[in-house]
Amino acid sequence: MSAIMVSKKVLRKWEKLPGKNTFCCDGRVMMARQKGVFYLTLFLIVGTCALFFAFECPYLAVHLSPAIPVFAIVLFFFVMATLLRTSFSDPGVLPRALPDEATFSGPRGEAANGNVPAGQRPPPRIRNVQINNQIVKLKYCYTCKIFRPPRASHCGICDNCVERFDHHCPWVGNCVGKRNYRYFYLFTLSLSLLTIYIFTFDIVHVVLRSVDSGFVNTLKDTPGTVLEVVVCFFTLWSVVGLTGFHTYLVSLNQTTNEDIKGSWSGKNRVQNPYSHRNIMKNCCEVLCGPMHPSALDRRGELIELALAPVPIPASKNNKENPQTTKTTAPLIPNEHTPDDVKSSIAPETEGDVEEKLSPLENKPPPSEPPTPPPADPAETTAVLEEAF
Repeated sequence: MSAIMVSKKVLRKWEKLPGKNTFCCDGRVMMARQKGVFYLTLFLIVGTCALFFAFECPYLAVHLSPAIPVFAIVLFFFVMATLLRTSFSDPGVLPRALPDEATFSGPRGEAANGNVPAGQRPPPRIRNVQINNQIVKLKYCYTCKIFRPPRASHCGICDNCVERFDHHCPWVGNCVGKRNYRYFYLFTLSLSLLTIYIFTFDIVHVVLRSVDSGFVNTLKDTPGTVLEVVVCFFTLWSVVGLTGFHTYLVSLNQTTNEDIKGSWSGKNRVQNPYSHRNIMKNCCEVLCGPMHPSALDRRGELIELALAPVPIPASKNNKENPQTTKTTAPLIPNEHTPDDVKSSIAPETEGDVEEKLSPLENKPPPSEPPTPPPADPAETTAVLEEAF
């Protein structure tokens, strides 16, 4: 015998969150699952700066100014801080609808009514809202079971709806959205400055050494400097170009997703309802606006009930007097019985059955007790007279 024991297990909400994110430090760090390119970003930044501090900074601090390595260190730490803040923070993931909420707001019976073929997704459901005298469409997300807020979009890599979704950046290993866009922009801006800074002083270092020992000999004596120049040269164009593109978007209060889709510059020439028509106001709203709290509550407690069977030991009386049952039903082979088992089962033939039935047939029926003869009336009268 066994009983059911109910045990309570306290979990954090991040352990049960859907989507394709990974969490570290008890839910404090949130990233995408694909982190290989993020590690490459760390390697390039740390490796290039390490070569600069090892080869150029000692020479430049003596021959030019000791402030050169100091400013490089400050800029390096600022780049790393903004990168880690962008990569490890919640970009603005929206929680998915609960079952009751999904039933209330989701599509009702579209596939059941025969409007949608089996196995296909129903057509997009849209709601219209008005923002600054402009009609904005809200689309229904069939994965998260919610109507996405304005400017939100579903990231196919992280499998989550992100508020004010800009893009998914593999270089930082996370989505870029409402809660980490400012840090992403500061990261690209500071990385551009750091790349230009290192590239410039690498050239200065080569020029100063070439005055004394010649250009060719300088290249042979400083292989680290040559490697830095090559890395910075190819990195400079992409990083500086990316910073300029996002500066343009910030000045218009626009996202990368909206710019690619042409949401505010299509054939209809719809105006951007989120723009203040002023560059300073747009920059202040995007980069200096209030930081909204996360909607996930990743470190909230979640109680999970677990059912486990518990065996109950048998009583002493049952151990001393075990009850056994015997089956006396004959074994009858059939078509599914193996051949080796059929040989051990002796089927009864017709003769055996007749031998068992013959004693029953020849046995005489039970005799009835003899009935007494009828009494003589004269004797009965004599007996009565003697009694009286």
